[in-house]
Amino acid sequence: MEKSSKVLLADDSAFMRKVLKDILEGIGFTNFIEAENGVEAIEKFNAEKPSLVMLDIIMPVKNGIDVLKEIGKKAQIIVVSAVGQDGMIEEAKTLGAVDYIIKPFDRAQVEEKIAAL
Repeated sequence: MEKSSKVLLADDSAFMRKVLKDILEGIGFTNFIEAENGVEAIEKFNAEKPSLVMLDIIMPVKNGIDVLKEIGKKAQIIVVSAVGQDGMIEEAKTLGAVDYIIKPFDRAQVEEKIAAL
């Protein structure tokens, strides 16, 4: 994946968006878009066409599963969520997520998932 690619960070936690941004900046990404709920994530995705989406499942207004239903096959999406049940992970992957990171995570896990893309 090109380091100049746009990355959408969709998480209702500003702290979590910052953690992910810091990790991604550390491996060379520079172009970020942020969304704090599912509706905003879809709007920004459609307007900005990011190549990579880091998507939380539990968000207000519209959750990550609903976001995946709309944009799941249009970009590389990695779900980053505290919800780690096997059924949820399988549903996310069925809807287009390329991978799934369970919170809490460490820097190496995120770097490994991005490198695999």
